[in-house]
Parts: sequence; structure tokens; C-alpha cells
Amino acid sequence: MQVKTVDRLRHERRLWASGLTRVAGVDEAGRGPLAGPVVAAAVILPADWGRTGIEPGLRGLTDSKQLSPGQRERFFELLTTHPHVRFGLGKVEAAVIDRINILQATYQAMALALAQLDPPPEHVLVDGRPVLGLAWPQTALVGGDALSYSIAAASVLAKVTRDRLMADYDRLYPAYGFARHKGYPTAQHLAALAAFGPCPIHRRSFAPLRLRTAELFQGGPGV
Repeated sequence: MQVKTVDRLRHERRLWASGLTRVAGVDEAGRGPLAGPVVAAAVILPADWGRTGIEPGLRGLTDSKQLSPGQRERFFELLTTHPHVRFGLGKVEAAVIDRINILQATYQAMALALAQLDPPPEHVLVDGRPVLGLAWPQTALVGGDALSYSIAAASVLAKVTRDRLMADYDRLYPAYGFARHKGYPTAQHLAALAAFGPCPIHRRSFAPLRLRTAELFQGGPGV
């Protein structure tokens, strides 16, 4: 049986062939957790790779969720130290997420990451659905972090950056176990919330934090 392979530079090649050399992949990490920032990364790979192919050390690059922590760290190091790879990072903290909602915060983090690229991108490859209000032309790819090396690179940079931030927060707020669950609603995290209540990096607009706050004001369970 023939194994089907995915050309993860196909979308970049199409744009490079049209004369656009600065094609950025963008992705985020941290939309679902109850605590911490949402982080986005934007990555421009060298247009020469359309001719030569991606460098051997990066050939296993894919959706960060499909990689081990060690693999993510290795790809992060290769990407951020490569002389011809350009990248930007953006983050939006929990207080802003609560104020403008997680979708708008994600868009804001992506815009911040893209704005760091100098010179700016000519086209953006986005994972998932189109990003409303983006200042650059874009192509949205559902499952893009497994289809595009540029998006996969952004996925890894966003994930590793956020994981490191959550490890830093774990040292500030050790009762919650942020280094282990990264703010996601695990049983351990929910138990810590029940015991200690939220800390400054919790997203109070997210259930169950929103429900807990409502109960406190209404004099219900948890008072």
C-alpha cells in the first residue's frame, strides 16, 4: 500500500511562485486554559526553501500537539537560532482576555506577533478560520499546523513560549500546579481552585471561575 505524504510547503510554494517572498505562518497556544495568557507566534521561512526543500533538521516539524516536549524544544531552538528564519511573538494576559473575550484576545496576540516582523509579511497563512480585521492578506487552512511548515513552526514557538511562561507562573503561585497542567482544567487544577480560589492570572470570565464568582455574589455554594 502506498503511503500518502503531505507536502507541507505546498501553500508556501504557491505564494512564493506568485512573487510573494515574505509568507508568514501564524498560530496560537492557550485558548482553552483557565489561567495564563494566550500566546501567538508568526514565522517567515526562507523562500529559497521552495527550491531546496526544508532543512533536514526541521523535516519532522508538525502540529505542536503531535510532538513531545523534547521535540518541541529542539524545533524551537532550531527555528529561533536559524539566521534566515524570522519570527515574532505576541501575548495577551488574562485580565485583557476577560475584558475583550478569548477570540478577540487571540486575534490581538496574532496581530502583535505579525507586527514584530520587519519587513512585514506580504501574505499570512492562518490555522483554522480567517482572522477578522487582520491587516495583511491571508489564507485560512483548517488543520493548517499539520499542512504547512510555516504554521507548524508558529505552533511550536507559541506552545513552547507559553509553556515556559506557565512554568514561571508556577514559581509565583505554586499551589496550582501550573508547570504540570499549564492552566488547563485538569482535576488537580480544579481541586486547587476549590481549595484556594483564583489567583491573579486566572481568567475569571471562564467557567467554572465565572460560575464560582456568581455563587459568591448570590450567597450560594462555596461561600
